[in-house]
Amino acid sequence: MTDTQWPAVAAEVVAEVVSALSARLQKRLDGAAAKLADRPIERTGDDWTLRIDDETVLVLHAPGGTVRTADDVRCGCLLAPDCLHRAAAVTAAPLAAPAADEPVPTPSEPVPGAGVDAPPPDEPLTPAEAEAVDRLRRVAADTLAAGISGAGSILQAELLRTAHQARLLGLHRPAALATTVVTRLRAARAAEPDHRLADLATAHRELLGATTVLTPGELRGAARQTYREVGSLRLYGLFAEPVVSATHAGVTVWVVDADGKLATVSDVTPHADPTEAAQLAGAAAGRPVRLGDAALSHRDLARAGLVIQGATRTESGRLGAGAQVRAVRAAGADWDEEPVARLWAEPVPAQIARALTVGRTPHERRPAGSDLLFLDVTVLGPGAVPGSPGPQLLAECAGTAVALLPAHDHPRLAFAANLAALASVPGLPLRVIGRLERATHPRLRLLAAAPAPGRPGPLLTLPPAYRDRVSLGLERLQHADLPPGHAEAPPAAAFPPQPPFHLLTRPLEQAVTGGRRALAGRSAQAAAEGRGLRAVGLGTAEQLVVALHAAAADRERDVFGRLHGADHLGFAAAWLAAARYQEELVTALCAAAWPAEAAVDPTGRIGPVPR
Repeated sequence: MTDTQWPAVAAEVVAEVVSALSARLQKRLDGAAAKLADRPIERTGDDWTLRIDDETVLVLHAPGGTVRTADDVRCGCLLAPDCLHRAAAVTAAPLAAPAADEPVPTPSEPVPGAGVDAPPPDEPLTPAEAEAVDRLRRVAADTLAAGISGAGSILQAELLRTAHQARLLGLHRPAALATTVVTRLRAARAAEPDHRLADLATAHRELLGATTVLTPGELRGAARQTYREVGSLRLYGLFAEPVVSATHAGVTVWVVDADGKLATVSDVTPHADPTEAAQLAGAAAGRPVRLGDAALSHRDLARAGLVIQGATRTESGRLGAGAQVRAVRAAGADWDEEPVARLWAEPVPAQIARALTVGRTPHERRPAGSDLLFLDVTVLGPGAVPGSPGPQLLAECAGTAVALLPAHDHPRLAFAANLAALASVPGLPLRVIGRLERATHPRLRLLAAAPAPGRPGPLLTLPPAYRDRVSLGLERLQHADLPPGHAEAPPAAAFPPQPPFHLLTRPLEQAVTGGRRALAGRSAQAAAEGRGLRAVGLGTAEQLVVALHAAAADRERDVFGRLHGADHLGFAAAWLAAARYQEELVTALCAAAWPAEAAVDPTGRIGPVPR
């Protein structure tokens, strides 16, 4: 089979192969990887073969679709194994997730590569662990200072290498965050459809924060989530969500049990072509659910039910598909029937507070669905939203105007088209599921929708097979699904004036995009922007912006005026302080923007917006 689908490569393999290159070949790596990326590959069993020229063949041995050792990358050229071809191949291929059978160190088990018993999570860091964290922090600072254009294959490989060393010592959380930074950097450099600058900035902030302020227990974490036995479950499908990233594609089905607790069933696999990721997600939705003898697809499960015996579930709600699990199809429930309807019974203020609070918890420890909102809204139509370049779908929720956004920006998913269709029917009452977007005005990223029960106005008329709900990323609304004619448009939404928040956000994003050099030499402009922040009462924001620009320009020079030294820790610390303040400020402003009862600090304190 010949195509452009590359196998995934373990992060430690990338680090090992790239580090073996000479300095001369390192300079050519990014160009060589770009040339290989689109070349056809022939797959035979577990071997992916790429013909470099008439005499040179490159082979990636990838059992299960993943290259796990450097020896599995073989090249027939004279410079192998330290050749440019091997390094270019592992750079062009997508990064693999950690092996499923990777051991999880516990207090009674040796840490791989350490030679000593692993300390309990709450014990102080050992000298080796502290050194690994410090090294990872320095490379993370170098990566931020380089920006998107400067963080090429060599710097990415160094970040992966230090992350692997940290993982061997049991420091799993910062190691995983480092891999996330590399994955999002690759997406940014390749201009992939799912790249969002805010996601890359968040990845930088979390990695720098983890290596700076996390406790030993938070740093050690766990290599992977474990499944715990939960006995018998009666589950009801809610909706199906496409999963599309730079390296993986598939589907996640959200279900709820008889107690109102959410869980997920997923089918997600690696891919090497982001342009086909949406199609792969749609195909996954049609594949059978791998749970016992359940004879239904993921798309079916979104509307049906399951009875499971011997069920296992992770802390984050993922259901296991072990050999002992038994499952059969059962009847589902509409969104206005129990136990599903109780999800909408939670007051909106409580839902907002929950979603904001869980944002402080690592993803692997968040209860399933804790970031989801279950709301009843009325469509207002398209309208202007502060900070958005074009009109957005607006709706009213509990007396508040809310901007409804696509849950994912991939152009081949159905989100954007569905939201445009809904915007054409002002007055349409909807029951929706979405994720809270932290912003200075109410924003919700829509995942699924249904007619709102008992609400006056025009109604969606979905096909009977849809069970009165539509998964907005996978199923496209048709003209016949929309009410005939158009209701009279409700009054236009008006958002209150916003503070000049961009004066804080812009330099943070400029640093992520252009690196440290993008902010150097802008002290006068920074001072002017700082005064704008102070004028609206954000004095701390002014200090942080000025300090960030000063740190960017603070470079020592030799007697000839040449820059020397490559210590970017000071700059990274200034950027991290401003980024963490921005996160806290946005959280407070977001809480205040929703109905008045929700205007509480998500930590539980009640008080004014932080200054």
